[in-house]
Amino acid sequence: MPITHAIVLGIVQGLSEFLPISSSGHLLLVPWLFGWNDFDNESIEKAFDVALHIGTITAAIGYFRHDLSRYVRQGLSLVVHRERPTTPDGRLAWLLVLSTVPAAAVGALFESQIDERLGTPTIIAVSLIVFGLVLAVVDRLAGTRTVPEYSARDAVIVGAAQALALNPGTSRSGITITAARLRGFTRDSAARLSFLMMIPVTTGAVVFKMAGLAADGIPDGLLTPMIVGVLTSAVSGWIGVWGTLRLVRTRSFTPFVVYRVALGTAVLVIVAAGWR
Repeated sequence: MPITHAIVLGIVQGLSEFLPISSSGHLLLVPWLFGWNDFDNESIEKAFDVALHIGTITAAIGYFRHDLSRYVRQGLSLVVHRERPTTPDGRLAWLLVLSTVPAAAVGALFESQIDERLGTPTIIAVSLIVFGLVLAVVDRLAGTRTVPEYSARDAVIVGAAQALALNPGTSRSGITITAARLRGFTRDSAARLSFLMMIPVTTGAVVFKMAGLAADGIPDGLLTPMIVGVLTSAVSGWIGVWGTLRLVRTRSFTPFVVYRVALGTAVLVIVAAGWR
């Protein structure tokens, strides 16, 4: 894999993981649009995917390090020391873990079917448009709830929505923000919950995939691109978190919806015209 490809894909992964525009969809569309054949080998694709997600996890942990420190400490105290009454941070920590269960279960059961049947340019394009418009409609609703008000019911509903993001083009952050907004959370709180929720579910997926990578080994010539991918996705991921939270404090998610619809439409035109 050329280093330039690793840089581009790292930047794409870092930004699109947190912007509600679908990282998995973009990682499939970018090579398709430019005619790159870096992932003709499945082992290369899986190894590089691990590297990119290590970068985005690092970005999220780095940005929310102070919050995470409290959540982990208080969450463990509830189990180890059985502290009562339950602290808000400890309770939220376990609710975020609960939110990951639906996506983890669906991913474990249907990973092969998802890889085989989804992820075509047409499906990605339609998903970008449809779920982008859903976000636009839901984002018009008023929201006043904040992160400390996250409940077990919210965790189940938003977690179930997160399972839909296994379809490339849906967007994990996009669908969880949509669900959180539907539950009455402010834009800033919905985005924060989405980003915090990403950490346990993605960490679990990376650990699982790293076990396979350790058994198979890193494909020849991929170590340097993987390192570049980790670094670029970490830096762009941090920018993605910071930029999204800064934007939604004063504006809506409309710019992301416009981008999704425009990109999805462009892809459908390219497919229909036979240009790719």
